[in-house]
Amino acid sequence: MVVRIGTNETAGTFNVQGRALADVLGAEGIDGIEIVETISASVENAKRLGAGTLEFGFMAANWTGRALRGEPPFHGPIAIRMVSPANVGPMFFVVRQDSGMARFDDLRGKRVAIGPEGSGMEQHIHSIFGVLGMGLADIEPVHATFADGAEALAAGTVDVQWQCPVPNRVMTDLANRCDVRVLEYGPGQLEKVLAAVPFYGRAILFSDAFRGLERNTSQVGVRNVVVTHERVNAELVGRVTAAMVANAGTLAAVEPLYRGLADLYEPLRTEGTMALEGGAVPLHPGAIAAYRDAGLLC
Repeated sequence: MVVRIGTNETAGTFNVQGRALADVLGAEGIDGIEIVETISASVENAKRLGAGTLEFGFMAANWTGRALRGEPPFHGPIAIRMVSPANVGPMFFVVRQDSGMARFDDLRGKRVAIGPEGSGMEQHIHSIFGVLGMGLADIEPVHATFADGAEALAAGTVDVQWQCPVPNRVMTDLANRCDVRVLEYGPGQLEKVLAAVPFYGRAILFSDAFRGLERNTSQVGVRNVVVTHERVNAELVGRVTAAMVANAGTLAAVEPLYRGLADLYEPLRTEGTMALEGGAVPLHPGAIAAYRDAGLLC
């Protein structure tokens, strides 16, 4: 049996998490794992789940409710189901140290690599800009993969790159190649975004995340999750969920993006399934059974 897991581009956040998960699942006796690389990440993974060409997929939480309801860019409801949280990490704007840029407002008029067209990262730009009174017309948007965007920033053909949670290989390599800094939000801006967008939370970008950071900074954080489709076999979903719970520590040790995974399961004890469903996408029955067997649900 082939178990296909949708991630994103090579070395992207979902991709490295997916490969670490594949190793854990293989060690747990779940064979036939195939890591599928996608360009538009969350959106494409949801569509492929709907088409039956994936069994599991990584998504950013801001897309899950839209996919379930069939809101744009989805052309109809997709019966996705929640499996497990993956991580909560900071997203941030990175610039060259010599750019003279320091704050969010410095983005105006600049060339910004915002990710592939239609991707989850581009959607985050729309969400954040919308709250802070900006639009794509206020910048020169450049659609590029993470690797191409980093290459462009290093070469000086873009001024800014919109980066996904770290650690990721692309950001580490970029920081080792050239001097960089991360833009901070102006007074009250981050708080305004967090108050307006329910799927965001405050995330700390720590000073040791990569070379060039001088201090910890507060950034926008979004929860990334593993989802499936309602048609996927409950036993398989249960085995994957159980493997993630049992190996949360192992996953964090081999891939730092999973740090804190065990803590993300704890609210199940007090909040029940709502801790992971967020009032939108229900847990798959196989996942519910696995959480009960692990003692996380009554």
